[in-house]
Amino acid sequence: MNTDIETYLVTQTDLSGGRSTVDVVRAAIAGGVDAVQLREKHASARERYELGRELREMTADADVLFLVNDRVDIAAAADADGVHLGDDDLPVSVARDQLGSDAVVGRSVSTVEDARVAEDAGADYLGVGSVFSTTSKDVRDEESGIGVETVAEIAAAVDLPVVGIGGITPSNAADVVAAGADGVAVISAITGSDDPEEATRRLGTAVRNGRAS
Repeated sequence: MNTDIETYLVTQTDLSGGRSTVDVVRAAIAGGVDAVQLREKHASARERYELGRELREMTADADVLFLVNDRVDIAAAADADGVHLGDDDLPVSVARDQLGSDAVVGRSVSTVEDARVAEDAGADYLGVGSVFSTTSKDVRDEESGIGVETVAEIAAAVDLPVVGIGGITPSNAADVVAAGADGVAVISAITGSDDPEEATRRLGTAVRNGRAS
């Protein structure tokens, strides 16, 4: 499964300004998003499963990577491409055993040490952050962010794709990628935008500018 990710949408309905997650994802796909992660932590397992099945169909048709946050069981039930794990979730090796060798397993990290541990455990990519201050995601260091310097250190320490997350917008995404990230993951920058399709496009342009710098 291709993990060359430039733009990665993490869903969160309560930031969508009244739009449905399906509508936001549809717009992001039209804008060229590479990966979608079903988060929706406040929804029930049944609700996440049903939404996941709908998003699976949309992303499959568009050849967009589809992952589920935390829940290996929902990822399997919704036929997702894989799962994204945090500190309190199942270990990477267990998720791999449950989902199979072809599944994409991502891991959230914020230090070089954690990044190396995740790589050794068999993660396929790393979500690194929170890069900047953010309130939309429950991550460590969300008060101030780890900064692009730590992104650079982590990217240099591992041979995995690195996706920066946390407080990233089209205005600062290029800096994150120039520091060493392969792409960026966002919630608010797309979901909270008045035009999620155009926001996704602008984010992709910023990432490509960062790669070229």
